[in-house]
Amino acid sequence: MAAGGFAIDASANGFDGRITFSVVITCIVAASGGLIFGYDIGISEGVTTMRPFLEKFFPAILRKAASAETNVYCVYDSQVLTLFTSSLYLAGLLSSLLASRVTTALGRRNTMILGGCIFFAGGVINGSAENIVMLILGRILLGFGVGFTNQATPVYLSEIAPPKWRGAFNTGFQFFIGVGVVAANLINYFTANHSWGWRLSLGLAAVPAAFMTIGAFLIPDTPSSLVERGKIDHARQALQKVRGHTTNVGPELEELIRFSKTDMMDQERFVTIFERQYRPQLVMAFAVPLSQQLTGINIVAFYAPNLFQSVGFGNRSALLSAVILGLVNLGSILVSASIVDRFGRRFLFIAGGIQMLLCMTAVAVVLALVSGVEGTESISKGNTILILVLLCFYAAGFGWSWGPLCWLIPSEIFPLKIRSPGQSIAVAVQLLTVFVLSQTFLRMLCHFKFGTFLFYAAWIALITIFIILFMPETKGIPLDSMYIIWGKHWYWRRFVVEPQVDQ
Repeated sequence: MAAGGFAIDASANGFDGRITFSVVITCIVAASGGLIFGYDIGISEGVTTMRPFLEKFFPAILRKAASAETNVYCVYDSQVLTLFTSSLYLAGLLSSLLASRVTTALGRRNTMILGGCIFFAGGVINGSAENIVMLILGRILLGFGVGFTNQATPVYLSEIAPPKWRGAFNTGFQFFIGVGVVAANLINYFTANHSWGWRLSLGLAAVPAAFMTIGAFLIPDTPSSLVERGKIDHARQALQKVRGHTTNVGPELEELIRFSKTDMMDQERFVTIFERQYRPQLVMAFAVPLSQQLTGINIVAFYAPNLFQSVGFGNRSALLSAVILGLVNLGSILVSASIVDRFGRRFLFIAGGIQMLLCMTAVAVVLALVSGVEGTESISKGNTILILVLLCFYAAGFGWSWGPLCWLIPSEIFPLKIRSPGQSIAVAVQLLTVFVLSQTFLRMLCHFKFGTFLFYAAWIALITIFIILFMPETKGIPLDSMYIIWGKHWYWRRFVVEPQVDQ
């Protein structure tokens, strides 16, 4: 395969594993951690268009919307409003870095429980908020919860799933993010016209947090994490449970212990990941989550109702449009789960990137033609529907490519001793990028107008080229053999040192 892809025997170590009922249930429960992140994305985008919410916290926006001089791109340009949305991601950035030590010391499962409890508290505070301070405080707690769960859950899924089906199981996290988004959008739609609707929408964030936290108590930690912490008997029990009681897990457990001992010889430090031999993984830990956000997806998701309202939809129509986008994204994630372990990661990255590039460019062209260069001309209902259709195709392209793969790739490419800090860096980069983009998008939309979509289209083109040149294929490769793909890559092989494992 050109540039970065080649075939490797995924079953070389003999521990390919099989799908058991236990591993399916365990992965479903763990993946439900995506609910809290998805619910927050959906709720944030909806409550910011609810009139009772704006009257209580952001009355200046309503006055601006009533102004005849304001063009369609600038109605929601408010730094305080964007701070409400983006403060969560700054808090998540800080907690995701702390989560590296927490997951190493306490394990993946316990970190998910901690994140769920913090998120629960944030949801309660937001639902009962009486002023901006309470609103922002609740968002910060939500951010800490998101940081912990987003760091621990993808790693949990990659470590617990059979290597042959790791992509499909890990996609479950993105699927539950999509479920959370759709559920939040539906709640926003049905509560939008009630004075208490925004409180219900924000407060119900406690429900997915409780579901995920209770579920995490019922599943085992990953065998890799248990071995890493010296709990060999617990690791054997966990491995037996997920691989099936008739499976001989002894050889796989011995393999985990051997690689863990090798890693412990060079005790894990956060700075270890910056060594030259881990340069390929480090670059991907930065590049993949950064690139995912530069596709513009979370900006569209956060502000879809605001965006549709700005270009001609009414309030409830705008919320319904966000529901439609969420359902399209959810369906495309199921497509990804069914083909990611068949066609591989590179194929999905490239095909999805091309699809998103075409759609973003088309949206920019339509907006330029129908709203005018300054955005002062009214947009017909037919053209707003056309924009919605284009964004649906864009959301579909993201849902079966960059959406799930952004969580999968960082969670599977790192050796055990730097897996926690590697995932922490990936999550931190993602949340930092989300914070910056969400804090600036409405201002950018106001000043760049339709050019905002061309900005993201250009980035999509660049990151697709990057994937073609520098991303090797990782499908089906056992985690402890992942170094092989870097050693065979035309560029990354100059950095790779093959690990020495005691026999």
